[in-house]
Amino acid sequence: MITVNINGLDLQAEEGWSILETCAFYGIEIPTLCYNEGLSPYGACRLCIVEIGEGDRAKVVTSCTYPAEEGLKVRTHSEKIHKYRKLIIELLLARCPTSKTIQDLASKLGVTRVRFSVKNDDCMLCGLCVRMCEEQMDARAIGFVNRGKDRKITTPFDVKSDVCRTCGACMYICPACQLRCHGPEPPGAVCGGCLNIEYPCLDVYEDVHCYLDPCAACLLSEAEKKKEEERKEVKA
Repeated sequence: MITVNINGLDLQAEEGWSILETCAFYGIEIPTLCYNEGLSPYGACRLCIVEIGEGDRAKVVTSCTYPAEEGLKVRTHSEKIHKYRKLIIELLLARCPTSKTIQDLASKLGVTRVRFSVKNDDCMLCGLCVRMCEEQMDARAIGFVNRGKDRKITTPFDVKSDVCRTCGACMYICPACQLRCHGPEPPGAVCGGCLNIEYPCLDVYEDVHCYLDPCAACLLSEAEKKKEEERKEVKA
């Protein structure tokens, strides 16, 4: 066993665990998109980023690929990390706004706008389908080709694969193929129909103070804010 300091608490972790696995064991929820317990970690979506280290030497890493180490100090819900995650969600929404998975993540993180051009692509390059096909189906019928803006997932030479068994596993795990929102048509890239409250403690502190979902203190704080707004409207 090793000792890792997460959000100011010294916690025990098994050797070989990643930061994400350690946080999940203790109930600290970290958003993910490209991670799946049955597949190898990939770190493509960057949503699971956390801060490690302190002061000027602190850096941002993906928690699914970074191992838990003895004496490592981790901050999972700092103000910086929260802002980075919201920016990443905006980029994902601009690429694939029809995905219910991304819309739900946007609602959970309090994302209400997208400042980038919407492309309406059908792929987020999370690599889940590629890893599923290779690691679970043992087929390797699809893979990544090209780089940069031309990067995509396809079969070898863009022709029908001889090893594909049409099992549908790639579609089953894809966050864009199956999980499409069937609610009202949103006016823009952000639906916001399931929007949750943001962490009010981040308005005062540098880190989130509670990791419950939903946080009772946050709900009470939001209720007080609404009451105060209603009082002001009545006075006006």
